Amino acid sequence: MVTRVVVIPCGGAKLGHAATAGEMYTGSYHRACRRAADRIGGHLLILSARYGLLTPSTRIEPYELRMGQPGAVDVATLRTQARALDVDQADAVVVLAGRRYADAATAVWPHARRPLDGAGGIGHQLARLAALTRTGLPYDEDQRSTIQ
Repeated sequence: MVTRVVVIPCGGAKLGHAATAGEMYTGSYHRACRRAADRIGGHLLILSARYGLLTPSTRIEPYELRMGQPGAVDVATLRTQARALDVDQADAVVVLAGRRYADAATAVWPHARRPLDGAGGIGHQLARLAALTRTGLPYDEDQRSTIQ
């Protein structure tokens, strides 16, 4: 069983053709989330507004959809996908995403850590992601403190 899951959001900037989820998203915010997630370590999942929970190797088509828009993936689907991926019972979950994506992930994993909460706008979130990339874990191993 997977013990740590790191969830990052999809991104608005995408390739114009089918590709793996790990290659599809090309924007700077997604890349910053990916760098921090890689540094933190764990089972990486990309939360796509259209497809739901994706592994980086999952092949997908480009799309235009954001979380919260009509047609976006719902929480019931995310829970089903988490079970199918055998990550629904992960001990530690870190969500590196803005509020709408983090809220969707937290509906699946209520105990998830959300180190970008309270960071304000995109600039503050990018600064926090850069700090996470430098330091690794967004919280101490005993999970008592979070990076602010």
